[in-house]
Amino acid sequence: MMGASRRSRAPSAAPSIAAPRWLPALLAGLAALLLLGWFSSEIYDSDFWWHLKTGQYIVENHKLPVPDPFAFTTASAAEAYPGEFVTRRFNLTHEWLAQVLFYGLWRVAGCGGVVLLRATLLTAFCALAGLLAYRRGCGFYPSFAVALAAAAVAHEFAFDRPYLMTFALIGVTALILESSRRLWLLPPLFAIWANCHGGFFLGWVMVAAYAAEALREKQWRMPLAGAAALLASGINPNGFRVLQVLRYYRQSYLTSKLLEWSAPRLWPPGVFTFLLVGAAGVLLWRRREVRLSDWLLFAAFGAAALSAQRNTFLVGFLAAVLIASYLPRKPALPVRRAGLMPAWRRNLPALAQLAAAPLLLAAVAIGIARGGMFQLRAAEWKLPSGAADFLLAHRITQPIFNTYEYGGYLIWRLWPHQRVFIDGRALSETVFRDYGRILYNVEEAGAADAQAILDRYGVQALVMNTFEYSQGLVYMLAPALADPSQSKWKLVYSDPTAVIFMRQPPPGVQPIDSMRVFDHMEAECDLHIRHEPRYPRCARSLGQVFSRVGEFERARRWLGVYLAQPHEPDPEAEQAYQRLLLPVR
Repeated sequence: MMGASRRSRAPSAAPSIAAPRWLPALLAGLAALLLLGWFSSEIYDSDFWWHLKTGQYIVENHKLPVPDPFAFTTASAAEAYPGEFVTRRFNLTHEWLAQVLFYGLWRVAGCGGVVLLRATLLTAFCALAGLLAYRRGCGFYPSFAVALAAAAVAHEFAFDRPYLMTFALIGVTALILESSRRLWLLPPLFAIWANCHGGFFLGWVMVAAYAAEALREKQWRMPLAGAAALLASGINPNGFRVLQVLRYYRQSYLTSKLLEWSAPRLWPPGVFTFLLVGAAGVLLWRRREVRLSDWLLFAAFGAAALSAQRNTFLVGFLAAVLIASYLPRKPALPVRRAGLMPAWRRNLPALAQLAAAPLLLAAVAIGIARGGMFQLRAAEWKLPSGAADFLLAHRITQPIFNTYEYGGYLIWRLWPHQRVFIDGRALSETVFRDYGRILYNVEEAGAADAQAILDRYGVQALVMNTFEYSQGLVYMLAPALADPSQSKWKLVYSDPTAVIFMRQPPPGVQPIDSMRVFDHMEAECDLHIRHEPRYPRCARSLGQVFSRVGEFERARRWLGVYLAQPHEPDPEAEQAYQRLLLPVR
């Protein structure tokens, strides 16, 4: 007995820290606030303005915009390929309900309301991805990570376009199909979707995947509800022509020149690449457990994303859910074994959870302090508002030529007094080819030159910017018109955003020295680099332009500006800059 009483007891383990039960709700709220801020940058996309004008047209005229009321070139454009008229009508009509919603919201709440709608829809898209993972039993924190992964991809789509409806409705459809409850919601949901955006056919893909899985298990509710939803989606101005139009898109020269329809870059790897490859690896690793619907959806969404950058959000939504669903989860340690661990290791998960809240709050505070969040306004700095004011003030109604990116805003400001040459609606292959020949001042064997094409369209005024900013290409029409030897076009207006040339200036307007086009190009490039430093290549192009015309000091300055900005390795520009530093002999 005495010996037994002298035995020392093992020290009891210190109690573990437990994260409070209310912490997940707090983290979800802070994450929602962070995403709302992250997605609420200023209205930047030039296409927003023609969507807004289309909504106004529909509300005020009680009809769809067919034939095209906004561009004077559309009616005379021939069919460049069989079926182009079908594509044109589809582009004019398939987003009418979303356009009306945009216009109604703008009337009530202005640009701030539109920005908040965009932020809400994208945040809902990410939250629905996380909720889908949670419904699959992934737990709060894996589901939280899924939502953030979806946000990392969705951030590239923070533009005010009707496709945002597709983002949110994909998430809602996935939840309905996953739970197999409230299937009666699918037909009205698809009818609304089909009048908001052409992406409603993705709902068909989702229904087909889940219906195939249900049929394999000899269940009929899902296929019947899916068939009803498919039929309901035909209640739209174009019926079931969406797949036919998609085929035309893939064959289109115009579409091939649009960045959003090009294949995404997989290297250097970004979030999209990691999610795509990670999901493929996890599905192959756990292939015996993978559901048929997951195989089908991943194959369809992956193929769509690899075919066009505009579809990468599909992988952002699905891939993270699949990774969280099939990646094996580490089993919890037995209580006795956990008690033998050092206190800091036992408490690490709880401490990490507790640290997440201040980190999220700090991210929100930093974003607001830097001015990158809750920008409830339009990006006025990039709009040709001064040029539009000039055209309206001088009552210029003759046919104009305008750059593609300015077409939407000019529709918003000038119609019905003036119609545009081209805009982001992509209505005519023929007009787009002529536009490229004019803008880049291209002379092709057997083809009309830029001036002849302008004459054919009866253009009397040119309203344009001078760079394509993602690649830094110079719109060569502008420096060509700066040539003092040409006398057909007079420079009548210039600001850092746009220049206007006219054949015959209106009374009271004195022409400006055409060489000031180069001053404009400098001011325009400087404006964009200050607001978008990730696109500095206009400075590189300015260096080349000034080198060709013998303005070596200006060339050196702009090449220096380009090289001072973050850019990919560019030995050619560095060598050119070094040559310009040498004394002139």
